[in-house]
Formats: sequence, C-alpha cells, structure tokens
Amino acid sequence: MGSPVFGFLKQNNIIFLRFFAILVLSCIPDRTNLCSNPSFDTPTIPPHTSSSSIPSSLKTLTLDGYFSFENLEHAAKDFGNICHYLPIAVLHPKSVSDISSTIKHILYMSSVTKLTVAARGRGHSLQGQAQAYQGVVINMESLDRPSIYIENGEVPYVDVSGSELWINILHETLKYGLSPKSWTDYLHLTVGGTLSNGGISGQAFRHGPQINNVYQLEVVTGRGEVVTCSDKENADLFYGVLGGLGQFGIITRARISLGPAEKMVKWIRVLYSEFSTFSNDQEHLISSNNSFDYIEGFVMINRTGLLNNWRSSFNPKDPIQASQFSSDGKILYCLEMVKYFNPEKIDVLNQDIEKLLSELNYIPSTLFLSEVSYAEFLDRVHLSEIKLRSKGLWEVPHPWLNLLIPKSRIFDFAEGVFGNIVKDNNNGPILIYPVNKAKWKNRTSMVTPEEDIIYLVAFLSSALPGTDGLEHIMTQNQHILDFCAKAQLGAKQYLPHYHTQDEWRAHFGTQWETFVQRKSAYDPLAILAPGQRIFQKTISIT
Repeated sequence: MGSPVFGFLKQNNIIFLRFFAILVLSCIPDRTNLCSNPSFDTPTIPPHTSSSSIPSSLKTLTLDGYFSFENLEHAAKDFGNICHYLPIAVLHPKSVSDISSTIKHILYMSSVTKLTVAARGRGHSLQGQAQAYQGVVINMESLDRPSIYIENGEVPYVDVSGSELWINILHETLKYGLSPKSWTDYLHLTVGGTLSNGGISGQAFRHGPQINNVYQLEVVTGRGEVVTCSDKENADLFYGVLGGLGQFGIITRARISLGPAEKMVKWIRVLYSEFSTFSNDQEHLISSNNSFDYIEGFVMINRTGLLNNWRSSFNPKDPIQASQFSSDGKILYCLEMVKYFNPEKIDVLNQDIEKLLSELNYIPSTLFLSEVSYAEFLDRVHLSEIKLRSKGLWEVPHPWLNLLIPKSRIFDFAEGVFGNIVKDNNNGPILIYPVNKAKWKNRTSMVTPEEDIIYLVAFLSSALPGTDGLEHIMTQNQHILDFCAKAQLGAKQYLPHYHTQDEWRAHFGTQWETFVQRKSAYDPLAILAPGQRIFQKTISIT
C-alpha cells in the first residue's frame, strides 16, 4: 500500500498548480536580521502548530538512529559564530533511511506545520546556513560511514559517505599512491558540505573546483526519495545538487575522481609591490602548460616583520637580502606556489622550478622556499587551528566575505579596496588568486562571473578579543559589497549570503529560473536548507 506521502505527491495537476503558485508567492524570506546578536536568537515568528506536538510526532518514527529534543545549543552554532537559530530537534541518523524517513514524515505533516530540515556536517557554515529555526537539524556526523572504497584501475575513484571528512579521504587514498585532484584549503570538512558549495583552492586553475571532480552522487531529495545520480543518470539532479547550497537534496554518498599523488612538495613564496605585476604573473602561471600544481596569493597591508614571520616555516634564498627587506607601511602581494614531486626526481624538479621562476617579476630578495610532505602541505591549515584552539581563539565570530571577480575588473577592485576600504589585514588573511573557468563544468548550480578567468578574493576575518570587533568587520564587508555594486564589477559571492529574494535572483541571474524549477521538482515544499534564506517553507494543499 502506498504511503500518505506519495498519495499527496500524486494528486492531480490542478492541485499541483495551486500549490506551485503558493510556493512562488511565498518564496520571499522574512527580512528580519536574526544574525545581529551573537547570543541565541529567539525570533518572533511563531511556528504554524504547537511546538509540543511536533516532538511527539517525530518520536513515532522507527529509526536506526534517534532524535534529541533537549540541550540543542550545539546545533545553533557554526564556524561563523554570528547566527544562532535553535532547532526543535536534532536527528542523529545511523542510516540513509533515517534521513529519508524523517523527510517523508515532515512532508506528511506539511498541512499542519512549517517544519524544515537542515543537514549539518562539521558546522563550518558562516551565516547559519546549516541551521533550522524551530526545525530539524540532521547531525550528519552520526551517520554510519561504510568503509572508504578505492578503485585504483584505469579510471581511479573513491566512493565515500557524504559525511566523510576530506582529511580521512586523503590518508586512505595515499595508501594507494592516489588522492583527489582538487581540494579546499581546510580538509576537516565533510564531502557533502563542500560539494554543496563548490570547493575551491589553489588546484582549481588546473582541475576546477571539487564539484568538477565528481562522477556520481547519492542524494536524499526534499521528497524523501533516495536517488543515485550522475552525468548520465538523473543528470538534472546531479548538476543541481553540485553547488546547489543544499536546496535540492542531502548528499549521502559521492564517487570522486582520483589522480596520482606525489610524496613531497616544494613550497614557494615571493612578494610583489605592484598589483599589476603580481596579477600578470599569476595569470601567466595558470595559463602555462607546465606550471605549478597549486597557485594562490595573499594581500599584505601594513604588516610588520613579514619576512621574519616566514622564517619559522620557510628558508630565504638570500638570507642577507631578505633581512634587509622592510614590509612596514606597504601594500604587498604574496604569490604562493607549490610543485609536487617524488624525492628521486628532485633534480628535474629544481630545474623546472628555476625555469618557472625566471619567467616571473617578483622582488628577488623575497624568495622563500620550503619542502614538506604532500599530506602535511594539504593539511597545513589544521596546524593553525590547533594553535588557535589552544589560545581560545578558534570559536570566535568569523565574518568572512568571499567574492569572485572577473579578470577584466580585478585591477579596479584592487585599486578601490586595498588600502582604501581595507586599511590593514590584522583581522585575518586576504586571499586573492585567479582560476581558469574554461575548464569548469557549466551545468552545476554554482554561480560565477561570465568571463573565462576569474579571481577568488577572500577576506578571512576573525573578530578576536581586543580588535575592532564584529560590527566593524561586517561594516567593512558591506562597504566592499557596495563598492562592487556601484562600480558594476560583475562580482559574485562565493558561499553567498543574502536577506531577500531579489538579492538571490540578482545573484543567480539567468540561472534563477532553472534554480526555481529544480526546487519545485526536488523540494517542492521548500523543506531543505532554510538557513540559506532563498525559499520559505510552504503549507501543502490537501
């Protein structure tokens, strides 16, 4: 016998059209800013039904895992530490069927409740995107993970749970001399989390973002259906979920492309005093056939003793000249490059690096080099995390701003922002590097500027005790966004955050209609990922 959920989903077309009209008309999120207070917010929007009846309803489900209904503050926190929305329950699933059953039950309850669902991995969202006010948060870390399966044949890949951490995938695949091709700078994140956003790092110029390196997904949609999808099977869902901000389904399994992994890396940093020279060299490197394997960059504004700070991890090529270099009161640009290698080929590597460096126009006295293992380099940010945690400085507000800027306007951006809006970077690093988008798949939900070469610019600020504070940084971020809009730079937010649907529509541009169509197909009642504030939960018509 069919379940009541599927009975609802199979009603006649007239009812569906009426429902779809309500969905479209109700897609304007509430404009109240619930993130202005770092304490646990209690919004004034009442739930549609009594909150006491919802837990008792959820308790009727037969699950491999369980629900918790008390002490839920952890589910109202994230890395951003700015937004705090208390859910009404947290699901600790043991199986994919737990997730499916919960979503189907909420669908069945849709005539009497606005209950929503948010999947939470490691909680590294910045603005409450993985939270669900008076909804259900799914603790993906409790999901039983099958063994990581590695296929090391002609087309190598790894099959992993959506709750698996990238750092674990790295260690397992290295046992076979393999690894994923594209990474994020921080590896203690879940597969499902990064694939729902994009996954960009210094390898993206060559391999594209992480969403470009996926062969297959298993997804639980907003209808509660467990669907396997790929480029050849359920392709619309496959590309919709990749970079889809959790709007169409929860990733529970992924098949990820692998490539050969070397054992060591040569890690190089150099400085520039002129932005145009710096960006020209970056663009030259990402366009070369035989280039580095990783290319990123940083902006340094009024940093004292910069090169001395590098000495703890890097060796200067010319120690005497390096000791005479002063960074005080300057805007400098750091080009960071990495070449992978195996120790037996060190001589060839050094020749290749010498040739590549000879084509660049950096300040000669600022050449610094280091050699570390491949795994140590990829997990480099975790070392900083350990230090910050030991000082109590990790769980502070992180009002990050990530932008994608078209190549044709990057000089205008740099001229208008660095040294003008942003006077220093004492609150955290500023990343800036180009990627060649021509190698990216263009059917995913991720939104980028239209040009082939785009720059990622990331303001990775922390509101540390004794600094300018959260309000100052967020005001500065808004000034940057206002500048981009006024100058019509064609910038797009990466890891986007907006308050109104007009802003989301502008963000997606020509992709908006496709995004809405996919929402109606895979999550018609807007149950999933309410923290993104793109769509608002609707009440079904019966």
